[in-house]
Amino acid sequence: MRDLLEGLIQAFGLILSLDPALYEVIWLSLYVSGVALAYSTLIGIPLGAFLGLKQFWGRRLIMALLYTGMGFPPVVIGLFVYLMLSRSGPMGVMGWLFTPRAIIVAQTIISFPLVAGFTMAAVMGVDPNLRRQLISLGATAWQATLAILVEARIGVIVSVIAGFGSVISEVGAVILVGGNIEGKTRTLTTAIVLETRKGNFDLALALGIILLFISFLINLAMIRSQGRDFAG
Repeated sequence: MRDLLEGLIQAFGLILSLDPALYEVIWLSLYVSGVALAYSTLIGIPLGAFLGLKQFWGRRLIMALLYTGMGFPPVVIGLFVYLMLSRSGPMGVMGWLFTPRAIIVAQTIISFPLVAGFTMAAVMGVDPNLRRQLISLGATAWQATLAILVEARIGVIVSVIAGFGSVISEVGAVILVGGNIEGKTRTLTTAIVLETRKGNFDLALALGIILLFISFLINLAMIRSQGRDFAG
């Protein structure tokens, strides 16, 4: 309890100190996670809606792959991205390894199945007669799909929150492809691991509290954006 209290005090002290190194780590964490989540959302929501609404050959296979991806170990994804971006890998010429771009690639792969899978589940939970009624009333396929996404908006927002949570807290894949380089690829999670290994438990706990606080604020903003839909 004492360590937790000291960590909380130190966390607020770090925030109020306006330490450039700390805010650089916070900014990089938000940047790579935000960009990865944006890519995952742009691809995952349309794919999830498509899988939830359409019947076609191979759909069950894609769904099985998607569900597998939702539970795939992030460190394995990090290893895959590392091998792809290494000098001997097929994408080694891009020079992305140990850069923020490599972290974004890994985090996009991690969060994409969650966004797509939860979106698919939310769309499948909408009354299937709604789409037929909309089409019969003259709505285009795109307009009907958009209306169903609006109807399933709570589940869609939950999918985005789940995706964000999976990347902002990720450490194994980030260390593998980013290298935890100070001033370049060090994020809050990798900084916590580093300080813990150095025995600076107060600082590690303070960084952890900052990470939790940031995650809480962002998730709260997402929930509030839905207004009454999340009211008890």
